[in-house]
Amino acid sequence: MDATDKDCLRQLDNLLAAGDQSWLFGAGISLGANIPLMRPLTTRVFAMANEEPVKRVKEVLDAVKALLPDDSHIEHILSHLVDFAAIAERSKTQIVQVGGVTLKLEELQNVHAKVLKWIAETIRWGFVPKAGDDAEKIGAWKKPIVTVDGHAAFVSALFNRSQAGIAERRRAVRLFTINYDTLLEDALALGSFSHWDGFTGGAVAYRSHRYGQDEPDSGYRAHVIKIHGSIDWHLGTDDRVWRVRDGDLYPERLAPVLIFPQFTKYLATQRDPFAAQFDLFRRALGSGTENVLAICGYNFGDEHINQEIELALLRPENKTTILAFSKGLNGDLEKWRAAPWAKRLYIITESGLFVGTDGPFFPPPAGKKRDWWTFAGVTKILNSGAEACVL
Repeated sequence: MDATDKDCLRQLDNLLAAGDQSWLFGAGISLGANIPLMRPLTTRVFAMANEEPVKRVKEVLDAVKALLPDDSHIEHILSHLVDFAAIAERSKTQIVQVGGVTLKLEELQNVHAKVLKWIAETIRWGFVPKAGDDAEKIGAWKKPIVTVDGHAAFVSALFNRSQAGIAERRRAVRLFTINYDTLLEDALALGSFSHWDGFTGGAVAYRSHRYGQDEPDSGYRAHVIKIHGSIDWHLGTDDRVWRVRDGDLYPERLAPVLIFPQFTKYLATQRDPFAAQFDLFRRALGSGTENVLAICGYNFGDEHINQEIELALLRPENKTTILAFSKGLNGDLEKWRAAPWAKRLYIITESGLFVGTDGPFFPPPAGKKRDWWTFAGVTKILNSGAEACVL
């Protein structure tokens, strides 16, 4: 390895130890924890609908699914349920035609609530789909299969190793996630790393952060910002957002869980707490000082998030560097490589490292693929340095 190559890896290590640092996580980081991706999650939700005594629920889901492309998943269906409910609510009769099925507003709302509940239960307790000769695994309250080991290893590496030698961070590390699970928060707590999530309280907490307010500037190692909500968020009858433990009967709640899929863009960007979460994301990206956004486990399928990143980095004063950990190049990453700010883009893939328009550097040996783009691979880089992953 020549000096130029070593310098490239050294830059990557330095960026991962930056004083002003944010992360964006997608579903890929929780796959190893036995939390399914969207396709298997969709399969599981429809299986639960089949088991539902009220057959009308399955009829509604089938009617909505029939209107969508074949590759649609449960988040698309949720978005359509919300859209149809909004149409029904505005109409005189409060009904809407979905395909050949006539649905009342109350039915749409009930089905939406049930789907949210099934999603939350599946994510909370875990689900592994059938693969080859391996039978599917379904977690339950008495026998959960979700593990926190990968997340715990990551936060330990992030805060114990990558901050070594740094006298003082200018601010907490922001952990933005589109995932609904609680594994990041759980891992931080298990590692005794103080974190802020916009709520105040204990096991039951209320949402205290509002749109436009600043984040705390001290006292925390991490800020966990859940862009699409969480399986333990609930909207109370008092219009407050609560974080509630599993099984608690209080406070009184309007919905089983407060999550919004990526495609419900209006809701995600106009209503608190989602407006506040996106505001924090924009602020992080819009920093005029040197900062880093590392992306892991994200498939670049949320156009709204992609657009926020692109618009921020196009500003002449922007000084954000992107570290994208991805299995390979895709349409969005190729577009970013052609952008004016591409020199501040590092893409870490199974076929090597791309820096702007250059690369791949450090391609794997013939017939091999690198794993440094995975959640476990990122953890290894944080622990041992990038050079250890290419030897």
